[in-house]
Amino acid sequence: MADAANAPAAGNGGEAAEKLRVGFIGLGLMGQGMAKNILKAGYPLTVWNRTREKEEPLAALGAQRADDPQSLAAQVDVVITIVSDTPDVREVLLGSKGVIHGARPGLVAIDMSTIDPGATREMAAQLAEAGIHMLDAPVSGGTEGAEQGTLTIMVGGSPEVYARMEPLLLTMGHRVTYMGDHGSGQATKLVNQIVAILNTLALSEGLVFAAKAGLDLDKVVAAIGAGAAGSWMWNNRGPQVLAGDFAPGFTIALQQKDLGIALNAARQLKVSLPGTALVHQLYSSLEARGLSEEGNHALIKAIEALSGVEARRN
Repeated sequence: MADAANAPAAGNGGEAAEKLRVGFIGLGLMGQGMAKNILKAGYPLTVWNRTREKEEPLAALGAQRADDPQSLAAQVDVVITIVSDTPDVREVLLGSKGVIHGARPGLVAIDMSTIDPGATREMAAQLAEAGIHMLDAPVSGGTEGAEQGTLTIMVGGSPEVYARMEPLLLTMGHRVTYMGDHGSGQATKLVNQIVAILNTLALSEGLVFAAKAGLDLDKVVAAIGAGAAGSWMWNNRGPQVLAGDFAPGFTIALQQKDLGIALNAARQLKVSLPGTALVHQLYSSLEARGLSEEGNHALIKAIEALSGVEARRN
């Protein structure tokens, strides 16, 4: 485990920044903030995104733009990917214009997406045959953490490669934990998603109960948040729910993707996840209502529909 105190100071052009040229693929809700923090730390950065317009804010800050993942890999020492799902990671790393075709032996590919642990191990083996080292390093902390450089990062892969990449990872997160061999970071991220969505369910049920009971919802959020039932989800998303703010730090669509991966892995491990399966079904009801792009805390709308009450500040 490491913390932000060990990271290169922003903009100081530290030793790691002078030696490592970084490529970044995936400039969505999370990737934009993460890539900006890499630039702030002084690392030379080259970017590529499937929707090319999303490269423009980084280019305006000094990043170079590549034509495709293959050409990006040819220009850098490290490639970071954070894209939507397992097939997307496979395409940018191993596809016809993928990283594998442009990389020199010794390049490090750090996948920070949330994908299937088994697929991660398979891709790591394929990349290793081409002399490319892979780390799986999924993140938690939402868009707030991505923008502020305070993400939690869970890493799987070679411990030696991790040690070399730790300063770079610390430009994006304040807690970076090495979990073990390939796939361990992804498996840890699934634990995170299971616990996070059950906290979201607890938030939803608690606030709906409070609303139905006629309580002052702001006082409920303050009181519960200061006690044993308080959580990051309660303290951060509770006030947003009361304000009717369902802007996504993480969308329902992406949450459903992650829960599907978790449930599939649970089947393989013969682990029972009844709460996770329930939330997956509740999110499906929201997707059917066209709410896929709302924040994952919009889960409360499913509980509100079942209870006939809205938990909003009057």
